[in-house]
Amino acid sequence: MNVNRLIGFLMLFVVAMSSPIFAADYVVDSKGMHASINFRIKHLGYSWLTGRFNHIEGTFSYDENNVEATKISIEIDPASIDSNHAERDKHLRDSDFLHVKKYPDARFVSTRVESTGAGTATLYGDLTLHGITREIQIQVTAVGGGPDPWGGYRQGFTGTTKILLKDFGIDFDLGPASTEVEFDLNIEGIRKG
Repeated sequence: MNVNRLIGFLMLFVVAMSSPIFAADYVVDSKGMHASINFRIKHLGYSWLTGRFNHIEGTFSYDENNVEATKISIEIDPASIDSNHAERDKHLRDSDFLHVKKYPDARFVSTRVESTGAGTATLYGDLTLHGITREIQIQVTAVGGGPDPWGGYRQGFTGTTKILLKDFGIDFDLGPASTEVEFDLNIEGIRKG
């Protein structure tokens, strides 16, 4: 190997080693409450009833240079539903809706990602809720990433999706205006290691 080829090889090696070419793994910051799953559904067609799930956890893998390799898995405790009204929340946990005694777990596991532009993508995956698993699509926007004040590195995203209650076996009659639930997702992860 001649000297010029050796120098060229070494330069490529140095550039490759200094570039972030691999996906990083993150833990969703649910302990610091920097992640949330919020929902809203029309109440009689006159207003919006809003709420959230207070207990979620999960992980994701992300490389901004290869967005389509992103993977995410989120576990949701349906019993942690919180609509800011104790009696309503008790009803939502009961057999008319989430039936949390029979179905204590809910989860989302991604299956693929399609980039839709700079910082946006469609995330496809399987949502398991009320004992039923169906594919859903989430429209995702990257919020940003960088170092935090505690020596870690964070990455954040927002997402929106809608589901029909009947698709997940929830058929309590709330009226024709209240068949669809909209979700707003805010996911902030702390890079592992």
